[in-house]
Formats: sequence, structure tokens, C-alpha cells
Amino acid sequence: MSKALETPEWLNYHHLRHFWMIARHRSMTRAAETLNISQSTLSEQLRELEAWLGQPLFDRRGRELHLTEPGRVALQHAEIIFETGRELLTRFRQSTHSAQRVLRLGAVGPLSKNLQFDFIQPLLADRQTRLVIVAGPLDDLVRQLQEHRLDLVLSNIPLRADQERNVFNHLLGEVPVYLAGNARAGSRALRFPHSLRGQPLFLPSHQSHVRLDFDLLLANAGIEPDIRAEVDDMALLRLLALSGQGLALVSQIVVERDLHTRDLKFVQRVPGLVEKYFALALRRRFENAWIGQIVEAFRARLKVLSAPGGAAARRRSGS
Repeated sequence: MSKALETPEWLNYHHLRHFWMIARHRSMTRAAETLNISQSTLSEQLRELEAWLGQPLFDRRGRELHLTEPGRVALQHAEIIFETGRELLTRFRQSTHSAQRVLRLGAVGPLSKNLQFDFIQPLLADRQTRLVIVAGPLDDLVRQLQEHRLDLVLSNIPLRADQERNVFNHLLGEVPVYLAGNARAGSRALRFPHSLRGQPLFLPSHQSHVRLDFDLLLANAGIEPDIRAEVDDMALLRLLALSGQGLALVSQIVVERDLHTRDLKFVQRVPGLVEKYFALALRRRFENAWIGQIVEAFRARLKVLSAPGGAAARRRSGS
């Protein structure tokens, strides 16, 4: 028996980290390769951890390892322990150097750049804050979040409860969705949805929940849309709206700034349709008060934006 096992009140951080890596890969071989240690060493450390805890942590099914119920509980505690350790290191490293806080933010690729900018803008004047922003697919960003390489992930797509049990969707807000076009194109207010017959449309791809809901609205009205382009990039969808060649289905935040230049106007709000935005995090509550304050401040700004008396409503009325 190893010396560590003689003092069961001491939990070996490395053993816990190796257990976490096995859980991520569901394979002893792949975890050992990632950690650059031998499989026999990794197996021995897993056995020691199971002996400490007094419970088997994995079931073997074919070539894969699956967490037992005690294993799932241990993994949840491991995530908390790693996050606490990371915060401890960050606090002391920051106090040793410039006391600069770092916010590591992930954003799904298709997410509106306006929304991302609105989220980070209040932080830009804070010299104690440094931002690290990573864009990519949702599954890759969630993996980085779980590996504690990101603090938050901004997304317009929530994770289902059965996808990643240790990642939580924090609703930031709901923003109205409009059909928007170039003001110089001579578009007039439409009688939704019947006046969309024959109207050229630019729509987000089917990855978007807004697109799925919009398709259902038209299908229920018996309307076959004239779709000229489907894109999953909100910046491109905004340019298509500005082109004057059709109407784009966009959330209010995508084109909010264009309203002030009068290049765009909101042609029609789509009844009952909203785009939801989320901040994905590893905890139900933001243990880091600073991050919690950032999220709450952004929620307040989104609430103002989506209010009936907001800038969009004033612009539509011509004021």
C-alpha cells in the first residue's frame, strides 16, 4: 500500500486530475496518452483513488469506461475542487504581478458580434481587466469550459440537460426578432405572414432555434417562403439585410446600430418570436462575484433593449 493510502484524510490532487481525464476520454488508453504517462501507472492511481473513496468509479462496457453513480458524484466534486484551485492560483498570481483580472470568454461562431461587443464594452475601460475571447463551435467551447480554459461561453443555443450535466445555461435575456430590410428599398410595413408570399428572404440556418420557429409559423399559415440565402453568420445576415435585395430574419441586437444611420428600418416584428441568449458556466451560481456582476449588468442592458419603448420602437415610429 502506498504512503498516501496510510493517510486517507489527504486527497491526492494528481490522482483526482487523472480520474477526471479518464472520465473525459472514457478510455484508460486515451487518457494515458493525453497525460503522457503509462497506462499501468494510470490504472494504479485510479485503484488508489477508488480505495480512498471506498467505491468503484467506473463500469467497463466494451472498450469504454462509464462512470458509476459514485463516479458521477466524484466528478462533480472534482470540477469544484479544480475551479477553486484555479481561482487560488489566479488570485495570488495577479497580486504578485499587476493585480489584473482575466476574463476568458468563449462565443459560438454564428453569435452576433454586436451582442459580443455589448457584453465586453463596459470592461474595456477597466485597466485591471484583460479579456481573452475565443470563437468556435459550441461543443469545442464547452470542452474548454470543462477544462477550465474558459470562464464563460456566450451562446444563442442552450445545452440540453442530457448533453453535459455539469454545464448550466444562465439565461441572459430574450430579444425580439424582426424582418429587416434596406430603408432605400422602399419596403413598407407588411401584414405578417401573408404578405411574405413571393418576398425574397434571407434566413439563418436550421442550427438556429429562431429559424425553426419561423419555419413553423409559415408552415401553419400555408406559406412557401422564397428563400434566397441561408447563413449561420449574423454579420453576413446583416449585410444581406442592407443589400436591398430582400428581408433578413434577425434579432434586434444584430442591426440595432444600423437604425441610427437610417440605412435599415424594422419592417415587421415577427409575433411571438424571440432570440434567447445564454451564458454557459460550470456552476449554477457564479462563485466569482466579479463575473456575476458582469452577467447581471448585461442582463439589465438586454432588458432595456427588448423593452417595447426601446430604441427599435422609437425608430419604427420615425422619431
